[in-house]
Amino acid sequence: MTRWVRHIRLEPGISVKELVEEMGKCGVFSAGRVAKAVEIYREMLRKKSTIFMGVGGAVIPGGLRHVLVKAIREGLVNVLVVTGANATHDLIEAFGGRHVQGNELADDVTLRSKKISRIYDVYVPQRAFEIFEEKIQPIFASVLQRDSRISSAELLRRIGLKLTDESSFLKAAAEKGVPVFCPAIADSILGLQAWLYSQEHEVTIDVLKDVKEIFELASEAKKPGAVLLGGGVPKNFIFQSMLLTPRSFDYAIQITMDRPEPGGLSGATLEEAKSWGKISKNAKTVTVIGDTTVILPIIVASVLENG
Repeated sequence: MTRWVRHIRLEPGISVKELVEEMGKCGVFSAGRVAKAVEIYREMLRKKSTIFMGVGGAVIPGGLRHVLVKAIREGLVNVLVVTGANATHDLIEAFGGRHVQGNELADDVTLRSKKISRIYDVYVPQRAFEIFEEKIQPIFASVLQRDSRISSAELLRRIGLKLTDESSFLKAAAEKGVPVFCPAIADSILGLQAWLYSQEHEVTIDVLKDVKEIFELASEAKKPGAVLLGGGVPKNFIFQSMLLTPRSFDYAIQITMDRPEPGGLSGATLEEAKSWGKISKNAKTVTVIGDTTVILPIIVASVLENG
């Protein structure tokens, strides 16, 4: 049966749901894939899937903090795996620091002289990191005093429960009972601060405990699904969680701008994951090539509107 490309029609006052429906009728390029992602996400929720979300890239500096909080509080995610950077930047804002709109064409030597760090076109003033250090060290003291060895997920849960900022995804996850794993926590300012704390206190962040904990979640997961924002460590940590189980992911949504040709996992296709047994042969999958800061809000808004 021939399925024609139907051109997207826009009307005044069109809702996100209606826009995504129009994109689905078009059915091709990224428009069609965004609509398919919404369809898969809705099915995961309908089937009560256990949804693992990987958060790579500069999602928090890129303005998606509230989107993650909404996804957590509305039950769109059951397990999170994040980079240490995203956890750090969430805490910077929770402690009163801010990210500033900047310019990707700025003179970076000049920015350095002004004590400003740059993430593409986002500026992070040095004062934000100073506030971070001032606030995180007392929290470490309050949540780590009874333990010498702790998983990153348990550490972030305890930190999240100490926060008062309702816009923090770490706080939302802790309150909602959504575990947040950060297997590469050492690769971040948060990890550096934890190391500094460990110089005077007996504490180890045991990422092998993270492996055990996420493996247990994967083993018990119902019709597991993966939502991957970028790639890197979060993507692989989620996928490998299934390797010690007799199962694979039944659903997978990937948003990426990376390419598969260099062989890096961030650009690897979801089809490739089937060769590893990470995704089942009959899984429903879609890859949306695009910027997470554009694509994710559309998907989440549409899923919530449909819900």
